[in-house]
Amino acid sequence: MAFEGLSEKLQAFTRKLKGKARITETELNEMLREVKLALLEADVNYKVVKDFINSIHDKALGQDVLKSLTPGQQVVKIVKDELIELLGGTDSKIAFTPNPPTVIMLVGLQGSGKTTTAGKLANLLRKQGKNPLLVACDVYRPAAIKQLQVVGKQLNIPVYANETEKNVVKIAKQAKEIAISKLNDVVLLDTAGRLQIDEILMQELKDIKSNVKPHEIMLVVDSMIGQEAVNIASKFNEDLGIDGVILTKLDGDSRGGAAISVKKVTGKPIKFIGTGEKLNEIEEFHPDRMASRILGMGDVLSIIEQAEEAFDAEEAEKLEKKLRKNKELDLNDYLAQLKQVKKMGSFSSILKMIPGMNKFSNQVDDKEFARIEAIISSMTNEERKNPKLLNASRRIRIAKGSGTQVQDINKFMKSFELTQDMMKKVKTGNLDPRMKKMMKSMNLDKMSEEDLKALESKLENK
Repeated sequence: MAFEGLSEKLQAFTRKLKGKARITETELNEMLREVKLALLEADVNYKVVKDFINSIHDKALGQDVLKSLTPGQQVVKIVKDELIELLGGTDSKIAFTPNPPTVIMLVGLQGSGKTTTAGKLANLLRKQGKNPLLVACDVYRPAAIKQLQVVGKQLNIPVYANETEKNVVKIAKQAKEIAISKLNDVVLLDTAGRLQIDEILMQELKDIKSNVKPHEIMLVVDSMIGQEAVNIASKFNEDLGIDGVILTKLDGDSRGGAAISVKKVTGKPIKFIGTGEKLNEIEEFHPDRMASRILGMGDVLSIIEQAEEAFDAEEAEKLEKKLRKNKELDLNDYLAQLKQVKKMGSFSSILKMIPGMNKFSNQVDDKEFARIEAIISSMTNEERKNPKLLNASRRIRIAKGSGTQVQDINKFMKSFELTQDMMKKVKTGNLDPRMKKMMKSMNLDKMSEEDLKALESKLENK
């Protein structure tokens, strides 16, 4: 997972600070040295690290902090604010033209995931109400056009390709005309890449830029190559002039140095991040939310957005009506909810976004959910509706059908019964005080004031 090592060390740093009634300069320097080493181990650019540490040091020793009743918490806030600034400060979105289509040119080296990213971005923009057109501008790489067509077919998004034309400028111009006639308001140009930056590649991209005049030039870069990603971004920006960066494979980069360094070094913002191999695994990049995740403060707003996308409103309404009628949660309901949660990503990644639950994320085995799904799927519909039917012989049959052990069935059924009981107590308001306290600690009491305001605003606008 992204920032795994860095996140652990920064969270240890903030935990030390929170309990401090006063902080000496010596103590602060010792702790900042640990942070510095953690950032360097995460492959963050040395100059970036130096400036970051110096800024925290100067602000943390200010009179307002020293005289504060909670200096530890004040320093934690400074660290978070500086980290947000380092990651880009504010959200940077695509600047859509008022006169469609908006032309977005994707550039990058071969192997960065450019074609897949084109599909992911098109899919994301369609969810936001846009009508995108994918354009195959890579006429060199074998099967490049076919790859984009396959991606387009999977997503049911149109792809323009002219396999007889070798002039990419002409292809891009033709695509723009077609987009106007077909009312496509976004054109995504999937350009050719090379194994390294060369004059031929750059000249071709410059020709597209000068003749087609794209509204956005997005550099797609593999985050797993670390500082080299920052060097590539700098070179592309110097030669071509980019508007933003899309970092791919961030889910596989445990260090995250590229994500932290790229804005400070290049001056260009990260606009999107790839978070997995699936065509829906791309996110808009929010510096404040990412900083909260790294520091273990959660990311409730992203959870809400993912839930809104993943959960079927009609199914949720059916379940709500059922529970209101005092009907118990059955295993069909459980399976339906499990499948919707899976759409949001791995359970461990969800836990990392819940304030106060980050420390439990490594204790969750996502394979367990696959086993549960197999167990429920091996039951008859009658058994799912009435779990009390599950006697010893039925459990043996289900275990064989799901490739599990009877003990696994027993363990799951016990946890399911506890879930049923909890649902009843939630409905009646008869929750154990300790449970209420735990639910509170999992949520709002650990959210930042800014997040609370954003959450309140979001709920008000529903």
